[in-house]
Amino acid sequence: MNSGHVLLVDDDNRIRELLTRYLSSQGYSVTEAPEAQSARKLLDMFIFDVAILDVMMPGEDGFSLLSYIRTTSQLPVLLLTAKGLAEDRIEGLKIGADDYLPKPFEPEELALRLSAILRRTTKVEPLKEISLSGLIFDPDRSVLKNDKRIVRLTESETQLLLILASNVGEAVSREDLAPNPDAALDRSIDVQVTRLRKKIEPDPARPIHILTVRGHGYRLMPD
Repeated sequence: MNSGHVLLVDDDNRIRELLTRYLSSQGYSVTEAPEAQSARKLLDMFIFDVAILDVMMPGEDGFSLLSYIRTTSQLPVLLLTAKGLAEDRIEGLKIGADDYLPKPFEPEELALRLSAILRRTTKVEPLKEISLSGLIFDPDRSVLKNDKRIVRLTESETQLLLILASNVGEAVSREDLAPNPDAALDRSIDVQVTRLRKKIEPDPARPIHILTVRGHGYRLMPD
């Protein structure tokens, strides 16, 4: 599931409704504007992760709005327009667009492009070492250690712990923990968690670090 706050600027009500509904179903938070003037006000009021700008709008067009954004921000921008000419794409990219999608389009393609933009532009903070009842997990080195002794983990246990460590305190679904869909369905993830608990938990029968989220998955809670 995706996440992020999207500014959607398009004078076509139908397109705004369609994209808001679809992107919301994909996990995005969407704020709409029917034209550039409203979008400028929203930019002053909210923090956005990415913007979708229609180029062909009455009054101020998307190119002008993009130029305004670039005077103060490096907010990622996807241009959305009926124009598919090479010179229009080049103009948008020169101004500072991160991507360009001509109409008509499939909402799924737009969502994939948004995900790609956010992956390229989002700075990922390095994971910190995690304390687990005297054990230390170093995500950068994928190592679990007790003082100077390395606790041996299998490859699957290491990957499982890395995913949980990337979402400390948050519930992670079995599907997101599974290396493939079958592993989530046949509950092999539960077996891996049981084995990992034996290496981490002071009392594996009463876990305090890898907690079960009933009907969903697991949560990692450090000291």
